[in-house]
Amino acid sequence: MANPLLGLLFHWLGGLASASFYVPYRAVRGWSWEIYWLTGGVFSWLVGPWLFAFIQTPDLLAVLAATPKPTLLWCWVFGVLWGLGGLTFGLTMRYLGLSLGMAIVLGLTTAFGTLIPPLFDGSFADKLLITGGGHLVLAGIVVTLAGIAVVALAGHRKETELSAEDSRAVITEFDLKKGVLVAVFSGVMSSCFAFGLAAGQPIRDLALAHGAGTLWQGLPVLCVVLVGGFTTNVLWCLALIVKNRSAGQWAGQPIAAEAAAGAPDPTPLLRNYLLCVVAGFAWYFQFFFYTMGESQMGRYSFSSWTLHMASIIIFSTLWGFALKEWRGSSARTQGLVWLGVAGLVGATVIIGLGNMVSARG
Repeated sequence: MANPLLGLLFHWLGGLASASFYVPYRAVRGWSWEIYWLTGGVFSWLVGPWLFAFIQTPDLLAVLAATPKPTLLWCWVFGVLWGLGGLTFGLTMRYLGLSLGMAIVLGLTTAFGTLIPPLFDGSFADKLLITGGGHLVLAGIVVTLAGIAVVALAGHRKETELSAEDSRAVITEFDLKKGVLVAVFSGVMSSCFAFGLAAGQPIRDLALAHGAGTLWQGLPVLCVVLVGGFTTNVLWCLALIVKNRSAGQWAGQPIAAEAAAGAPDPTPLLRNYLLCVVAGFAWYFQFFFYTMGESQMGRYSFSSWTLHMASIIIFSTLWGFALKEWRGSSARTQGLVWLGVAGLVGATVIIGLGNMVSARG
């Protein structure tokens, strides 16, 4: 039987993992973006998904072999499209920082990823407009979008209050115009992950038929979708590595610009690799917990996407304060962002109650 409260807890854990994954990357030294992004990504898109799917899914290879080829293809395609969003998501963090970048990206991702699947399969009215539980879930989605808008407004106010020098002191490559354009593209493409998970329902059914536990039924789907994401990211990173001639950084070669400026500090290779492993697994764990949460949401499992996005923004905002991204902003602006966070927390509770009403009804 579905347990929405347990599902909500798993979604909060997934949100915490997602909001935290980029923090270790900030401590990497002597590596270009494409080097540490690809290094951590190997653990995010390949090692993590296949390792845990093999552990928790009996006959994983047999499950995937029995999956209809169109299902595998669509999961992979949506993963490729999502990879474009994930790739530019990293750039968004570089240009806007955690708080503002995540607010814009995840706002668009929430709207598209939550509402398009039920609209596409024709179940929107039946699930959201007729029943009391559906009304609560829909209200929670609306409150989530409102909370994201408030956080984004606070982020905009923060940028107007800080000088360009102050912004760059916290976010070295801060660029509002470029960051917003990248964030919009990333948000739309990132919603394709939700479509890939929906397309993978036959894989879930086969995993359950082979004896997988209810909590773990979504892990094989992640293997396929994330191979698509890996495809996009590895091609882009390899192109940058060739262009920048940065492959030698894996062995300790200094960044070209630093070498030209003088004798750079030695690259802490072991430290960098360990940080990328931590970041990579942290990134994967967001969807590890997501699939567990989704398995507990019952009829309104598609609302998991909203819960996931809201949880990410809640915890990324907390990280933003911890990393002093809001330093120098007014008390009014900081109060506004906390209002948005409170709204997002309330939204997750409302959606959880809607799922509980449905499960009991």
